[in-house]
Amino acid sequence: MIECPILLADCKILMRLRHEFTVAQCQDYHAPAPFGEEEADLTVEVTDAELEAERAINPPYMSEDYMESICIYRAICRSLPPLGAMMLHSAVIADGDRGYAFTADSGTGKTTHIRLWRDTFGKDIEIINGDKPLIRCIDGVWYAYGTPWCGKECWHVNRRVPLSAICFLRRGETNTIAPYPVADAVTAIMPQLYLPEDPVALMATLDMLDDLVKRIPLYELHCTMSPEAAHVARAGMSGTAL
Repeated sequence: MIECPILLADCKILMRLRHEFTVAQCQDYHAPAPFGEEEADLTVEVTDAELEAERAINPPYMSEDYMESICIYRAICRSLPPLGAMMLHSAVIADGDRGYAFTADSGTGKTTHIRLWRDTFGKDIEIINGDKPLIRCIDGVWYAYGTPWCGKECWHVNRRVPLSAICFLRRGETNTIAPYPVADAVTAIMPQLYLPEDPVALMATLDMLDDLVKRIPLYELHCTMSPEAAHVARAGMSGTAL
């Protein structure tokens, strides 16, 4: 068994692994000083049953070390809520000290939209995570954190950014952005969260969700695949004119 101490969402996490794959995957998140289980906020490892269940839903060519990585992050996500953090299926961009999380159903074009920001604004923005960031509220401020689980584009960086807005992406024939009704926000965001089965972790997740929609502005963006979409989104969420 390999012990790999990492820092995610300002939490000390000790991973117990069978393979080196996840150790290398998390190299940018290794703790600067080793720590053991007694110092860890969370200790996780993958069981034989979890690996078998993952193998059953993946093609036969999928390697066990890759499946262990999927399972270990799932274990982290289901265990973090009591520590005040959760996974929001989204892509997060840092625009200066503003963090924007874009969330959408699979196939909507989230990756395309993030690429538009990168191509349009260049070094003015940074992609914190392309698919599975963690978010956490500390002293009343919500932050989005990079993680090495980030989608096939491997867009991630080990830093946090204050979360300034969450934007629901929709395909459209024109580019328009508008505030999203808070009354509908919980229903809209819940499918994009990892919801633990454990009752304590689930209640912690729901409590965080309630706080999140009260503190963080929500928007709905109907967009095309043109660079204008990035300009409209940025202007709408930052409150600046095009």
